[in-house]
Amino acid sequence: MDLLKILRSFEEFLFEAVSWLVFYPLTWWRILRGPLAAMDYSDREQSDSEEHRYDDALSPPLFLLATVVLANLIGMALHVPPPPEVSTVTRTLFASQQNLILFRSLAFSLIPLVAAVTLLRHEKKRISRETLRPPFYAQCYLAAVCAAFVSIGGSIFQRPELPNVIGAAIMIGGTCWFLFMQSHWFARRLNVSVGKGARIAVLALVRALIYLQAILIPIALI
Repeated sequence: MDLLKILRSFEEFLFEAVSWLVFYPLTWWRILRGPLAAMDYSDREQSDSEEHRYDDALSPPLFLLATVVLANLIGMALHVPPPPEVSTVTRTLFASQQNLILFRSLAFSLIPLVAAVTLLRHEKKRISRETLRPPFYAQCYLAAVCAAFVSIGGSIFQRPELPNVIGAAIMIGGTCWFLFMQSHWFARRLNVSVGKGARIAVLALVRALIYLQAILIPIALI
């Protein structure tokens, strides 16, 4: 009986792992074709049963994690040199790809977290797990695209034999795309002008970067 359970668990794991080969690019296509529509899709899926939730796509946090892992693999393929080991924590992070992926995932997760909290504050809603989850999940779709552009552009930028302007252009282009879509998302959700949505989006991104620096500075001093 135990062996049967193990085989069934392995069957589910194998199917789920292989299905990512289909649903990961389909999720990319859904986001690039219509970012705001993909975020609306995420909101609708939150009301579905857990068993059928995100049945035809990757869930936003998993999509963000998979994108960070893929970008990290691309960085490895480009043989991006690690930064100088200025602290014990930095040495620990870059000594293991698992640690580096986990750190980058948490860092890029700050962007959707701050954006979700910002939305709830403007909507004057109580911040709880129930109210925070839908906007956070929706924001993970945008954050994943931003993470891909920034990570790949950064990998190119750090290669001395590759033109730095290409890496910088990819990073800037990805960030501008993110802010453009974020501005329209805030404008639509809060029923304000796109200009005001852009101000909210920029301030939310700045706050996320400040929080990230607040985390990194103590780590760098260890």
